[in-house]
Amino acid sequence: MAISLSKGQKVDLTKGNPGLSKITVGLGWDTNKYDGGKSFDLDSSVFLLNAAGKCESEKDFVFFNNLEGGNGSVIHKGDNLTGEGDGDDEQVKINLSDVPQSIEKIAFTITIHEAEERSQNFGQVSNSFVRIVSDDSNEELIRYDLGEDFSIETAVVVGELYRHNGEWKFSAIGSGYQGGLASLVNDYGLQA
Repeated sequence: MAISLSKGQKVDLTKGNPGLSKITVGLGWDTNKYDGGKSFDLDSSVFLLNAAGKCESEKDFVFFNNLEGGNGSVIHKGDNLTGEGDGDDEQVKINLSDVPQSIEKIAFTITIHEAEERSQNFGQVSNSFVRIVSDDSNEELIRYDLGEDFSIETAVVVGELYRHNGEWKFSAIGSGYQGGLASLVNDYGLQA
């Protein structure tokens, strides 16, 4: 059964699941009904971070225009433009054993495309979650439901996979940012 996390909690991923290597990270969301007249497009992005918490190059930024990173160990399965339907809206496949040793953390984010122009924010988003599924067993191992703690934010760091004593752990972050994807890109050491 999946471990359900709260904001700030950390949990072992590989230690409690010996042999686990291939996982799918699913991200999902719903948009609240609002009358803005514009479609809502949320995007998941992944930042592959070194020990300093920065991307070493643009290749370490995996998103809808760069679907692969970490020498092929991290693969974004593509952009969902509407977020409609149940289950994962976007997915990222990761082979943990192939992630380059220089990558200490893998940060998962959700941003609102053209949030400023469309006057949209995470106060208009509900049921956001991140979950980790074993590709071998198709079992959901970890789930973090973000809740309704957001208002004016246009970007959210939902969680991080990180190395600890030779194992992978997951941390439920749930931190909101203003400035959308550009602010995250800058924070993680790249130029927006």
